[in-house]
Amino acid sequence: MNHSRPYQICTKTVMDTSDPEITFDENGICNHYYIYQKRHDNIVKSGEEGQKELHRIADKIRTEGKNKKYDCLIGVSGGVDSTYLTYLAKQLELRPLIIHLDNGWNSEIAVQNINNLIEKLGFDLYTHVINWEEFKDLQLSFLKASVLDLELTSDHAIVSVLYQVARKYNINYSLSGFNIVTEGILPKAWRWSKMDWLNIKSIHKAYGTVKLKTFPHLGFFKRMYLNKVMKLEPFQPLNLIDYNKAEIKRIISEELGWKDYGGKHYESIITRFYQGYILPEKFGIDKRRAHLSTLICSGQITREEALAELEKPIYDPEQFEIDLEFVLKKFGLSESEFEEIMNLPVRAHDEFPTYENLHYVYHEKFFRTIRPVTRFVKNVFGKGYQEKELYHS
Repeated sequence: MNHSRPYQICTKTVMDTSDPEITFDENGICNHYYIYQKRHDNIVKSGEEGQKELHRIADKIRTEGKNKKYDCLIGVSGGVDSTYLTYLAKQLELRPLIIHLDNGWNSEIAVQNINNLIEKLGFDLYTHVINWEEFKDLQLSFLKASVLDLELTSDHAIVSVLYQVARKYNINYSLSGFNIVTEGILPKAWRWSKMDWLNIKSIHKAYGTVKLKTFPHLGFFKRMYLNKVMKLEPFQPLNLIDYNKAEIKRIISEELGWKDYGGKHYESIITRFYQGYILPEKFGIDKRRAHLSTLICSGQITREEALAELEKPIYDPEQFEIDLEFVLKKFGLSESEFEEIMNLPVRAHDEFPTYENLHYVYHEKFFRTIRPVTRFVKNVFGKGYQEKELYHS
């Protein structure tokens, strides 16, 4: 929560000054409301127009992928959006390879949702299991660094795995479950750039103890290279249909045996614990405000309904006790050690090297350029020569 300014809440949404960068107009309407409207108008297409565009792109994917085993990729978590996206891909007669990143935090409901999805739709599933000791050390590094975006570790790995698999199977299209009408609002101050591998490895270098030998990642220049050479095109089909969350939940429950897990992205235990406890307790952020505000803007709930929802506990007390015990045991932390972490002063991500600072991008480019020379010198002069590897991937 930003205490340097008086508290204020938007008169249209439920966004408030817990976003330090929020602004309000003379009517008390916040910038997020206007940003949502602009994004919606620019991206979302519904009705006949949306269906026409949806089928045009699906035809293109099918045509370009007709001689391949798979014509696109879909990353799934067991959540609402990725589940319905896969269901929609079946209706569009696409042949996706379904990708799941197992980071060790799946809830039982999420696993069952994914199994039901694959069984009923008949698609192939590719599961990438992250090395737990590496990932545990990386997430602990983020906790000890006291930075905001713990989910950066998983989100970066997911995108990296998608690129790896796309390269392996020569796939040029990736279907995303992102949609404006349920995810269109999320303050920049509440997250960090998901592709910032430099920030991830810098935080881990400062606090980690286990070498990241197998963790999926993409450095700045490798990502640029893959973008140009592979041209893995993202496609967001849910922005081309009339996407009503309540109706979508009904459909996937009836058709696919999908079960609700209680909250936005709560299919992951660590996400539930992070959003339900760490974010509000340590950083003063209740992400329900962004999710509910988006639903207000898309006309799926009223502002009064959103305010009533915010009056409810962010975390079910019984579920919290279960999750706390599980999280501490999985991380190997005592209650006192975790309490120490929660009490550490908050630090900004850019207190560590980051691609958001072009200075580090140029450093990486420099070290990449001279790498053949440093390797030659190292080979000539032996192990006594230390190649600097602070910045290159």
